[in-house]
This record gives sequence, C-alpha cells and structure tokens, in this order.
Amino acid sequence: MGLIDDGRPDEWAETFTEDGVFQEASRLSEPLRGRDAIRASSRARKKRLDEEKVDFRHWLGMLDVTREDDGSLRTRAYALAMRTPRGGALDIFASVICHDHLVNVNGSWQVRHRDLHHDGSGRD
Repeated sequence: MGLIDDGRPDEWAETFTEDGVFQEASRLSEPLRGRDAIRASSRARKKRLDEEKVDFRHWLGMLDVTREDDGSLRTRAYALAMRTPRGGALDIFASVICHDHLVNVNGSWQVRHRDLHHDGSGRD
C-alpha cells in the first residue's frame, strides 16, 4: 500500500501477478482483472489525486496470515483509508477489511487476488 500512497502506481501494480484481480465491490462495478488493468486504474487514481491536491494514505493492522497447503498465503487485515486535502484536515474515508491471496513468484510474494469490503457493506 505504501507504493500507491507514495504516488508510485506502476511499482504498486507490479506487486500483483500478471493475472491478478483487484476487487472492491462498493467502489468498482467489476473487478480489475490483470496487472495491466490494475496499473491503468492506479495511474488514473494518481492523476485524479494530484489534480485534486489530496494526499491519500492507508493504515493497516490486525493482520492474520494463513499458509495454504500449496504454499500460498491467505491474509486478512483491517485498513483505514485516509485523505487529506493539502492545507486541510484529515478525513477517514473508509474502514475496510482486506483479503489477499499471495503467491510466491520467483522468490517474491505477489497478490493474486485482493478483495476489499468496506464496513457497512454487510460483508466480511
């Protein structure tokens, strides 16, 4: 998350597998499928935040990690998404539960599937 918060969308997209999926039902009508789609969306997000002069940050906690039989990892974490207009006050934008499926690709952990559920959506 630090990469996208630091305005580095291309590097952030590289943390996903080539066929990675980014799903956020309360914000996206369809999941983003594939690293190229994730990269394009994160570039557009950076452009929008730059134009709006807004700093955006994520704070993660309560991480739970489970190793699967195939060696992949399933994670669950709470995340606070916060935005601050330059010169303005901090706004906690959303409280989210983040579910990741991580796989090892050539010695590096990458996200195969990220599924975000906003509090109040009725999903965990």
